[in-house]
Amino acid sequence: MAESNHNGRVDEEALLKMEEAKRKKRMKWTIGIIAFVIFQVVQALFFVLVIMKFKSPKFRISNFDISNSNFNQSSPSFNMNFVAPIRVKNTNWGPFKYDASSVDFTYGGFKVGQAIILKGKANFKSTKKIDVNVTLSSTNLTGNSNLRSDLSTELMNLTSQGELRGKVTVMFMFKKRKISQMNCTMAINTSAKVVYALSCK
Repeated sequence: MAESNHNGRVDEEALLKMEEAKRKKRMKWTIGIIAFVIFQVVQALFFVLVIMKFKSPKFRISNFDISNSNFNQSSPSFNMNFVAPIRVKNTNWGPFKYDASSVDFTYGGFKVGQAIILKGKANFKSTKKIDVNVTLSSTNLTGNSNLRSDLSTELMNLTSQGELRGKVTVMFMFKKRKISQMNCTMAINTSAKVVYALSCK
């Protein structure tokens, strides 16, 4: 009789251990499924909030000094040499690789110079600094009546326009083509030889 009771207790303990093992296994599976669901939700949110919101990097020119220039009012003409500080600000969570391009400088609708932009890359959440030598000349402005007037008032208005085409890559796999455009206006004081009112859209 005692042996029968002992065997009964052993069987009961074995069943309890089996139930405990099954419970722990179910718990592990449940935790695993919850963790997987949370991971998928986070991944989906990341995709919606980050991947799907690629932004076009900002393509701008910063203030610069006119190192060498010549303004002639009697026979209206000008020549300017300076280093153009061009900046590509990339706010995306991935690098922006862009193709070679150029920035045109215009006066009164006429092209007076150009800056060449070599192929390059702006890293994620950073600003790429590109400094290029530029020469502006009034050679193409023959007969422009505004130049004499502007030189007499010692104030010339210039524009700089350009376009960068490239791709933003996030997580090494998600890529999207983006176009960055520059459209800046500036005023040159021909007497002080400085740049005023530089504004970019």
